Amino acid sequence: MIKEYRILVLTDHTGHSDQNSIYAILNQMLVHPRCHSIDIASRGLKENTLFFDGMQREALLGTSLTKDFQYTISGKYYKINLRKLKVKDYDLVLLRLPRPISDEFLEWLAEVFSHASVINNPRGIIITSNKKYLVNFPKICPDARLCYSIEEIYQEIAKYPIVLKPLKEYGGRGILRINGDLIDDGTKEYDTEIYLKAMEEIIERDGYLSMRYLKNVHQGDKRILIAGGEILAASLRIPKEGSWLCNIAQGGKSEAAKITKTEKEIINHINPKLQSHGILIYGVDTLVDDNGERVLSEINTLSIGGFLQTEMNTNRPIIKKLLDKIFEHADKWTT
Repeated sequence: MIKEYRILVLTDHTGHSDQNSIYAILNQMLVHPRCHSIDIASRGLKENTLFFDGMQREALLGTSLTKDFQYTISGKYYKINLRKLKVKDYDLVLLRLPRPISDEFLEWLAEVFSHASVINNPRGIIITSNKKYLVNFPKICPDARLCYSIEEIYQEIAKYPIVLKPLKEYGGRGILRINGDLIDDGTKEYDTEIYLKAMEEIIERDGYLSMRYLKNVHQGDKRILIAGGEILAASLRIPKEGSWLCNIAQGGKSEAAKITKTEKEIINHINPKLQSHGILIYGVDTLVDDNGERVLSEINTLSIGGFLQTEMNTNRPIIKKLLDKIFEHADKWTT
């Protein structure tokens, strides 16, 4: 007998748009033969403050997903027939929570839902969603270094232009390009010394990843979507004119793309390590290095987007394939 799953989705609707993949994913999941039911709870509701901020497991409120579930500015579908949910009622939990999200909360989620298959594994997210995880792959990444002081950043600037990345941001937020005496945040240039001095406390407290700036960034940032170790599709994100930031959220554009042999090798290299941490679904970003080869620039394991856009670009059933992988993973977890 084929197992049907009682599914809980944890998200935050306040950061959504009509382009967010969650709506297409959940509408297809609702009619999937492996789905018994779906309840959804949003961090964006004040009624859920005690669960998401206070970490009180009995304080989660949500609603049942229905076939008319869709994006609205007001988020009304997250509030209809709101009721208290019991965490023990679910055997599959899907996390679609963007940052800010603390390691303490993720660790707590792992304990609260220890009886269920959680995608992705919260403890695995703690390890892999931090940009410092990239330093584990020096052979397939641009030159990179963790920096916890201005002095360390200046040591990198002395070698070559760099990109400075906050360790726990996403969507291109907070990324800086530094070329000698000038810092560029994607919209404006600043004096390097003055800017870094103003950031000194944050740098020393949180750390940054310094990564060599690649002059071929204008050739685009390729987002590759992977589930269960299988490449589902890829899209190429091109910076808007005059910018070096490829993220769609920063004004870039997206189009379907093919996977190169080098990119397949990159994924084959990192996939066993990610799977060992309970990561089923992830996104990989690649850039063209100075030798014309694609190299790894990002790994996203927290709230992976792009499924809807990729399905539209390729006219292939990307989301159905994703759902099949989710249920296959849950089956392995429960056996």
